[in-house]
Amino acid sequence: MATTSKGFAYVQQSNNSTGNNLDFDLENLDLKLIPARVTDIILDETHPKFQKYGSWSSIGTIFYELINNTSRDKNNQPIAKPFFPQFKSPPLVNEIVLLFQLPDKDMGINDTSKIYYYLNTVSLWNHPHHNAYPNVYQYSAEQLDRKKPQDVENGETKETITQTEGLNLDGDHITGGSFIEKSNIQPLIPFKGDNIIESRFGSSIRLGNTSKTSTFLSNNWSDSGENGDPIMVIRNGQPSETNPPGFVPIVENINKDLSSIYLTSKQKIPLLASSLNFTAISRDNSPTYPESYNKNSQIILNSGRLFFNSTSDSILLSSKKVINLSAEEEIGLASRKAITLESETINLGGLNATQPAIAGDTFLKSLKSLTFALEALANALNNDPKVGPATQFAGNILNEQLKKFNESYDSFTSKRVKIS
Repeated sequence: MATTSKGFAYVQQSNNSTGNNLDFDLENLDLKLIPARVTDIILDETHPKFQKYGSWSSIGTIFYELINNTSRDKNNQPIAKPFFPQFKSPPLVNEIVLLFQLPDKDMGINDTSKIYYYLNTVSLWNHPHHNAYPNVYQYSAEQLDRKKPQDVENGETKETITQTEGLNLDGDHITGGSFIEKSNIQPLIPFKGDNIIESRFGSSIRLGNTSKTSTFLSNNWSDSGENGDPIMVIRNGQPSETNPPGFVPIVENINKDLSSIYLTSKQKIPLLASSLNFTAISRDNSPTYPESYNKNSQIILNSGRLFFNSTSDSILLSSKKVINLSAEEEIGLASRKAITLESETINLGGLNATQPAIAGDTFLKSLKSLTFALEALANALNNDPKVGPATQFAGNILNEQLKKFNESYDSFTSKRVKIS
C-alpha cells in the first residue's frame, strides 16, 4: 500500500511541483503576535494627539511599548488601533495587549501599507477589574530618581521603597474619565459550559445552565431541573456589603445584586418578593410563589425601582392566566381620558363582595318620579282643611325634604365613574 506523505515535506513537494513559492506562503502565514504594554490611549477629543491620528476615528488608539522596554522616551512611542470595530473594550494604561500587523486604510494606494492592531487585554491576573503590570525597569528608575542628593553624598546607592504609590491606570493624559481602582470587585465563578461577559465594575451577562455542584460556590438556581437546562442572568452591581477580598469569586444573588434580569427554563429562583399579596385572586388561580416556581420558563426583573415607559405607542400586558398587581402601600391608576374595566364579574372591595352596583341614571329617574308624587301628596295634605294640625305639620316637613332632594338630583351621580 502506498504511503501518503504529509507535513512540511509534503507541502514543500507540492509547492515545488506546481512552481509556487513556499517562502512567500510561509511569510504570509507568519502573523506574529507581539505582547506590548499600553502607555496611553485616546478616548475623547481632549487628548493632545486626537486630531493627529484621525479625530473621531482615533478613538481607541493606544500608544505602547514592548515588554521589558528600558527606554523612558514617551515622545516617540508607536500606536496601534483596535481590531474589533463592533466590540469596544479599551485597555487601561499598564495593561498588556497582543499586537499584529494587517493592512490599513491606505492599502488601496500602497499595497504594503500596514499598521498594528491590538486584541483585548491579556489576563495576567485573571480578573475583570484590571490586569495591569507596570514596567518594572522604568518603575525602579523612577524610584531611584526620587533619591535626595544628601542620600547620595552619604554613600547610599540603593533606593529603599517604604511606600508603594498607586498604579497609574490613566496615563499622562486622562481621557474618557478616570479609572478608580477598587479592591472589592469580585469576579463571577463559572460553571461547566458557561459563557460569561464581565465588566470591570461588577456587571455581567451569564449564558449558563443548570449545573448541580456540591462546591463552596454553588449557584442558587440548580436545585430543580436537569443539568444543561439553559439560563441567562444579566446583573448590574454586586452586593454593596461584599466583605471577601476582590480576588475571591462570587455567584449572582438576585436578592442582593443591585439590578438583575433572569431568563429561566426550569430553574427555581429564590426571589424574596416585596409583596406577595394574592388576596385579590381566587384560590383556584392563585399563582405559585416565585421561589417555588419551576413549571415553565419565566423572566424575572428585580431592582430598587422599575420604570416602564413607552414614548410613541403602548405598554401591553397579556397573560394566559393571571395578572396580579400588589403593593405594600398604594396602587394608583391615572389617565387623562378614560380607565375601562371589562369583565364578566367586577368585584370592588374584595373577592367576597356580594352587593350589586346600581345603575345611577336609571335608578334616579324612577326615584325622581316617586319623589315628585310624594311632593304632590305632601302639598295636598298641607292644603287639606280636613286634616289635623299634626298631619299638616308632617306634610310640611315631608314637602321640604322632597324639594331639597329634587333640587340636588343632578349631583347624586358621578360624572367620571360609569357602569354598564
